[in-house]
Amino acid sequence: MLELDHFSHGWLTPVMAYLMSFIGSILALRCVTHARTSESPGGWLATAAVSLGGAGIWVMHFTAMLGFAIRGATIRYDVPMTLLSAVIAIVVVWLGLSIVVRGRNEFVALPIGGTVTGLGVAAMHYLGMFAMKTSAHIEYDRKTVAASVVIAVVAATAALWFMQHVRGLFATIGAALIMGVAVCGMHYTGMTSMHASHAEHQADNGGIDPLQLVTPLIVTVTLVIMMLMVVVGLAEIDERSTREQLPVRREPSATITGAWPVVTDVRRADSPGWTLRTNSRTENRARHREFDSDR
Repeated sequence: MLELDHFSHGWLTPVMAYLMSFIGSILALRCVTHARTSESPGGWLATAAVSLGGAGIWVMHFTAMLGFAIRGATIRYDVPMTLLSAVIAIVVVWLGLSIVVRGRNEFVALPIGGTVTGLGVAAMHYLGMFAMKTSAHIEYDRKTVAASVVIAVVAATAALWFMQHVRGLFATIGAALIMGVAVCGMHYTGMTSMHASHAEHQADNGGIDPLQLVTPLIVTVTLVIMMLMVVVGLAEIDERSTREQLPVRREPSATITGAWPVVTDVRRADSPGWTLRTNSRTENRARHREFDSDR
């Protein structure tokens, strides 16, 4: 058996992977918030799928993989298969979001959407692992693989629930922190299922070096995340300015003159305490005049 090192660069890669997952999650949560209030939520759902599926899951996976090494073996990546795994991650998140956001019955839509998304995320993970070309012979422990799939389904269901119910900035940050832990937990659980041994026949498996993969990956992801931040930020500013410009609605009292209601203290003969009563200004003046005439 060959030794596997998941942290060949120390804590740099897991911390960066978690940060990417957190950023993707928080952007996706804000996108779904806008989708709930938008007349045409399709664009926001697609943006959320790119944020969570692309940045929060796929980029997190390959960022963590940069710290993975097999002692005594080389690692290269098949580019078309790597890109296919990115498409799968984005599509399955979009499907799950569409099922949950547009579904009428959450108790049915949430488990279905979570299962579809979770299975898709697991498929993305193991397709990404299959895209890894190495001179070693790779095997997987079935029980650990099954556990990682269960974690993926539970994490995806929780993420979709957060996207349906989370409101406010602090709640969004808290939910994104939890989602980041869930995504990273699924990844590293799946990685522990791997075992490597010497291959009988050494062959050139093709592909590109991880460092050749990471350079365009970092540039592309940085541009996409910046664009998503600008889109979400402009939407937040526009929503806030629109909310501040809305006039404050005040309900007039039910009188002929339509005067604004005021609260007066009235001593009632049948009650030992003070009670609050709402009257219009015109009605108050009439009552005072009647009180004076009685005296």
